[in-house]
Amino acid sequence: MKKHNFSAGPCILPQEVIQKSAESIIEFNNSGLSLIEISHRSKDFTAVMDEARDSALELLDLKQKGYQALFLHGGASLEFLMVPYNLMKVKGKAAYLDTGSWASAAIKEAKLFGDVNVVASSKQDNYNYIPKDFLVPDDVDYFHCTSNNTIFGTQIKEFPTTSAPMVCDMSSDIFSRVLDFSKFGIIYAGAQKNMGPAGTTLVVIKEEILGKTGREIPSMLDYQKHIKADSMFNTPAVFSVYASLLTLQWLKKMGGIAAIEKLNIEKANLLYNEIDRNPYFKGTAKTEDRSNMNVVFLLENELHTDLFDSMCKSAGISGISGHRSVGGYRASMYNALPIESVQLLVDVMKDFESKI
Repeated sequence: MKKHNFSAGPCILPQEVIQKSAESIIEFNNSGLSLIEISHRSKDFTAVMDEARDSALELLDLKQKGYQALFLHGGASLEFLMVPYNLMKVKGKAAYLDTGSWASAAIKEAKLFGDVNVVASSKQDNYNYIPKDFLVPDDVDYFHCTSNNTIFGTQIKEFPTTSAPMVCDMSSDIFSRVLDFSKFGIIYAGAQKNMGPAGTTLVVIKEEILGKTGREIPSMLDYQKHIKADSMFNTPAVFSVYASLLTLQWLKKMGGIAAIEKLNIEKANLLYNEIDRNPYFKGTAKTEDRSNMNVVFLLENELHTDLFDSMCKSAGISGISGHRSVGGYRASMYNALPIESVQLLVDVMKDFESKI
């Protein structure tokens, strides 16, 4: 039976990306060698890395605008540490917006380096909305936010204007919607949501904001060293970078970010409309802050859980369980998820209604 993958991450990838990635494990680029056994310094792989970095900047419309793209290790979680290391001055301060578990984790790491001003938080309401009308102080070294919250199903729709560099964790919605990416000083994203398999992290940096902290930075955590080495300061995650390149190529073929955003909006509207219509389900996020990537919802009556779960399983719906901190269900609808899978989930919800 065909599976419909709503997993929050690692998650669904385009089928052609999976196919080409699998083929590369057997033999890469007619080299007689597997992708996972060739040298990362070989011409075959350096060409992959160069194209992957270039493609990321092209899709974000950041080429020739002073930005560099890196593919690094450690996931977005290591960026929680690398950002203050590279941007917060000695005895400096930074502003953070607290909108969920990952934002909270980033705040914890930043506090190791200096003064952290949490400008707003929705923690008191279990992060079911995005704070509005907060002010970012002018005297901070940078402002950090998380664009989309996978656990709680919220997404920032409008970003503030700041005088300090704006840093954004876009792990779960990068390449999913059109934004003015030049507003950001640093964008980072773990690959395993919208870009590729787990194992690498995309970091896009406006180079002019670096080198101003007055602190000594360990080599592996220094963005400038990684930029100088063309993202090859140490051995990169070869397979993950290659699969990410294939995904970026797929996205270009689909028409780029503007085209995929239209599809993402269509998918989100389809599911949210059913949640709002069906009396046996309810959403958890405030309507104006609902994520187009992660739809979080509950049953009105938990006694019906076994029935709905069995119906989803019979339909081949996978990865829909909600995070333990929220419960219920979470339908992650990243770029590669076809609208047919969303329609199937909606059909199951309608069928469920008829059985109650």
